[in-house]
Amino acid sequence: MEKTKILVLYYSMYGNVFKMALEVCNGISQVENAQAILRKVPDLLPESVISKNKDIQRAIEWQKDVAEATLDDLRNCDGLLIGTPTRFGNMCSQMRNFLDKTGPLWLEGALKGKPAGIFTSSVSLHGGQESTCLATMLTLLHHGMIIVGIPSSTPELMKTSTGGTPYGASHVVGLNENFKELSEEEKQLCRFLGKRVAEIALKLK
Repeated sequence: MEKTKILVLYYSMYGNVFKMALEVCNGISQVENAQAILRKVPDLLPESVISKNKDIQRAIEWQKDVAEATLDDLRNCDGLLIGTPTRFGNMCSQMRNFLDKTGPLWLEGALKGKPAGIFTSSVSLHGGQESTCLATMLTLLHHGMIIVGIPSSTPELMKTSTGGTPYGASHVVGLNENFKELSEEEKQLCRFLGKRVAEIALKLK
């Protein structure tokens, strides 16, 4: 039986969303006959910025083996999870730039009827995680995708004191010089969301 392909599409400047993406992939791997496909969107940062920031350089090294996404990755997937850092309550420019190029897929209806979930990170607890998830949903709805969230009955969602929303998995990272690792609840919510999208994709396929 051909495996159900779940695309985990993300951008991560400092590596925080990348760590979330790995946990999302772990959740997908829990579903029999589901395959996680990890892809990053192209960066827009100039080399002059990268060369002056060791945290960005370290994150690039972590992600060096992850291939950049193409429109065919989206076209051929059975389900989608989008990961983006929060930028003033919205997705980052790198993700926006990539999604703005998906017009041909919209014309084809290539994503119509496929399930999609969202995960994000922000510096502070009230840094706009929920609005980022909601804003990202608008693009997915225009593509005719089926939005998958995290039910409020999920135990980890009620326990978490950092990230985690009904609209998608999230992580509070803190300031650059003191990045926080994913909490156990945040990890579990990432896995839950990945698993849930995979399970729904299998049912819909």
